[in-house]
Amino acid sequence: MVESQTEHDLLKEIPSPSTRLWAGLCIILSIFVVFAVYSIHEVRGLEDFQANVVQRNRKASLQLLRLQNDGYLLAESTSDMAVLESRVPIADWRPEFARLRNDMSDAARQESQFAVSTAPSDVKRAQLRGALADFGIVADQVFALAQSGNEEAARKLIQTDLENKRAIITEIAARLLLLNDRAQAEAGERISAVYGSVKQQILIVIGALFLLALATGLYTFQANRKTFERLRHLAERLQSQSEQLRRLSWKLINLQEETLRQVARDLHDEFGQILTAIGMMLGRLERRTPAEDAGALKDLRTVKNVVEDTLQNIRDRSQMFRPAVLDDFGLDRSLEWLTEQFSRQTGIEVHFEGKLTNGFFPREDAIHLYRIVQEALNNVARHSKARSAWVTLKDSILELWLEVRDNGVGFPVRQDIQRATGDGIGLMSMQERAQHLNGTLTIRSAPNEGTVVSVSVPLRKPSVQTATGKVV
Repeated sequence: MVESQTEHDLLKEIPSPSTRLWAGLCIILSIFVVFAVYSIHEVRGLEDFQANVVQRNRKASLQLLRLQNDGYLLAESTSDMAVLESRVPIADWRPEFARLRNDMSDAARQESQFAVSTAPSDVKRAQLRGALADFGIVADQVFALAQSGNEEAARKLIQTDLENKRAIITEIAARLLLLNDRAQAEAGERISAVYGSVKQQILIVIGALFLLALATGLYTFQANRKTFERLRHLAERLQSQSEQLRRLSWKLINLQEETLRQVARDLHDEFGQILTAIGMMLGRLERRTPAEDAGALKDLRTVKNVVEDTLQNIRDRSQMFRPAVLDDFGLDRSLEWLTEQFSRQTGIEVHFEGKLTNGFFPREDAIHLYRIVQEALNNVARHSKARSAWVTLKDSILELWLEVRDNGVGFPVRQDIQRATGDGIGLMSMQERAQHLNGTLTIRSAPNEGTVVSVSVPLRKPSVQTATGKVV
């Protein structure tokens, strides 16, 4: 009980790394989650920035280029209108001017919608709207003078005011393009800075994860080393206890054999001799009793028969405890005698088949095979409800094989032979005897399919010293 408590305490002392491993796993998963949220936030920020700044700046720049292109077309038109030798009257240019003015106004409007609002760009856009309005007023004046027939005054107005207003529009558009290009460059720098920050954060997270994984691995290695060291120590102690129990079990088996041998000798030598002497005295008394005393003769014969039956039972018991036939005739003849005795006593028909054909088998080893068969047949009588049983003995150059089979009710066999049926003491003894002979014992059984007990042990070559103590 004390030893069992010690082993239980030893098991409780084995540290479990589960809690810390779970904590490390949760920390690593938390870092992954935080890093994933951070990365998604940064990526979405970049997407929004590109959509709201870069793309809008590009669209605004396209509208400014459109406005500049319209300004160049106006420059060509005003140049043609200001020429005296022009064959086209100034009034006829009015539809073209109106189309270009409307296109420029639309380009300016869309540019103000797309462009990102900054202080310098807002000032320039206000100037652009004012320049477009001034250009429209001067153009209307030019076409009004031309419509009234004063084309000379209209040409002077084109050369002095209208061309200046157009040049101002072109210059403002160019300045806005520069501001957009600058904003585009700043956006690119910001995007590069964000990407650089994300890369840096990724490297930091990877480094942190690597350190955590390394720390977790080192801790796991150390914890497992300590755990397995204690388990190894516990296994060594359990193995030592198992060896001690096995030695104790084998000592008990030897003690049992020695006790049975002594009991068999006492029954045969002492009680057998006493009963034999009683029988002889009863025989002499029977011969001396007058024939006329029929009642006394009958009682003497009855007592004599009881003594003879008791003597025979004692001899049978003695043979069952320690069969002399095993010492005199060998294992095969002993098993044949055992099956005959078992059939006569239990009424179960037992068939024996087999004979040793190779080498010697020591008496000190043969007794264990005899006990295995004896225990197996006792189990047949107690549990199997069988009508017949078969005992088979075979040998080869290297191995001896023994089988006990019945046609009884059977039972479900578990992994441990010790737990096969009931308390399993008999089966444990069979297992111990087989292992002592360096052999193996197997049990095959199933409900309503009978039971088969098989034993195989290696055969040893006889030596000169031991040959005299072994039977062929």
